Amino acid sequence: MSSTLPSLLSPNFAFKFKPSSSFPRQQFPTTTNPQFTRNPIGFSPKPLRFTPLKRFAVNEDSTVVAGLDQAEKELRESSTMPGRFRDHIKEATNPPLKWPWFLAMAFLVYAWRAVLFELSNWKNAAFGIVRFIGYVFKYVFALLYRFIGNPITFTIRSIEDLIYGIQAFYSWIITSAPVPDLTIVIFFASVVLAIAETTVPNCISDQPYVLTVTGLIGYAAVRGVISEPLFWTLLVGIYGFSKFIKRRDNVSSAMPVAAVLAAVGEPWVRFVVIISYTALAIYQYSKMLVEGKEIEEIERQGNKLPIPLFLAALAIGLRVAAKWAGYRHLTWMIV
Repeated sequence: MSSTLPSLLSPNFAFKFKPSSSFPRQQFPTTTNPQFTRNPIGFSPKPLRFTPLKRFAVNEDSTVVAGLDQAEKELRESSTMPGRFRDHIKEATNPPLKWPWFLAMAFLVYAWRAVLFELSNWKNAAFGIVRFIGYVFKYVFALLYRFIGNPITFTIRSIEDLIYGIQAFYSWIITSAPVPDLTIVIFFASVVLAIAETTVPNCISDQPYVLTVTGLIGYAAVRGVISEPLFWTLLVGIYGFSKFIKRRDNVSSAMPVAAVLAAVGEPWVRFVVIISYTALAIYQYSKMLVEGKEIEEIERQGNKLPIPLFLAALAIGLRVAAKWAGYRHLTWMIV
């Protein structure tokens, strides 16, 4: 018995049998009409041949087909993408599940509650230690204050009085600083200092502290803090300190006293002081020339403005600035 296969590509796939009395033999398919014969035992063990018109393969091992991933096969069959592109794409992974994290968070919150309870115990213990140390320091400070409390109280009150005094002085400068009087003070004091610096170079830089003390004495006399006899006594003491202790010349010794009297004295006192100090400077200079002393060129040091003159100039500036600011403020309010 033999069978013929007209074409594997034909839509009507059918087998035709015809009896044969001769010994069964196998016929090889041609290029146009592939055929194979079947023996009574079964199919031929020889592999099937392929036609050059349409190349395809028949896999006789059914276990390979059965071993395919069924899920992947179904996904590929349900896809509408052409088959030649399926090997070049990568399917996106599914987003991870987040709901298990809520269970973990609930457990963590419960566990953290126990941790907070334990931390609160440690916090209370730490605060207790800090409070105990604070009590110890308070006790030690109380013992120290028992012995040195009065000096500390006096120092604190002195600092407080100094701060309030500076504040009151600043308020007085801003509200009612006598700008014309301060200008006259600066002018006449500068005249005396210029005469002294011309006669004896660097005499101002050599005694800045003496000039500061005499300036404070003059301010106290003007404000009525000290009496007039005490004022004259202090001036004489300053002259004696410069003349006999510091061993300075007459012009340098009399310069602080003359500057204060020319600055805060009456008009006739100012006139007498300036004339007298000028005559003293001329006499000393001429005496040096008569004695034949050579006047050497002394390198002048960096001249600094005396502190009393600096404070007077600062008071004038503050008063003028405050007055201008108040005027501008009123102008803005009117506009």
